[in-house]
Amino acid sequence: MSKFRSIKLKIKKLEPVRDRYMFTDNRHPEKGIMSTVLGILSVFALALSVFFSYQNGGQANMRYAAAAFVAAIFSCIGLVLGIMARTEKDIFKLFPNLGIILNLIAFLFVIFIILLGIGVL
Repeated sequence: MSKFRSIKLKIKKLEPVRDRYMFTDNRHPEKGIMSTVLGILSVFALALSVFFSYQNGGQANMRYAAAAFVAAIFSCIGLVLGIMARTEKDIFKLFPNLGIILNLIAFLFVIFIILLGIGVL
């Protein structure tokens, strides 16, 4: 029996898994989600307007200007919503922060395009 040693199996007790989960009352604010959606729409509309204007030889049609104007309005509204959502208590800050960043990028891009158009830059 010296060749065959007894194999001891260690059976681990099942322990509660509460240690792995974090229970919280935080939520994703609706204003933050809406701010992010408006930011994505603004950035996408501005990018498409610039791309199609480039494809048209640098001449922007009225449609592209209208899309950029609507994107500027969306980015202003989204920026306000993101700031309002960021000031709420007991929230996850992912969507408000993402909305603020996207809308700020879109708004600064609109200002950049306007400054290029009037010849300041």
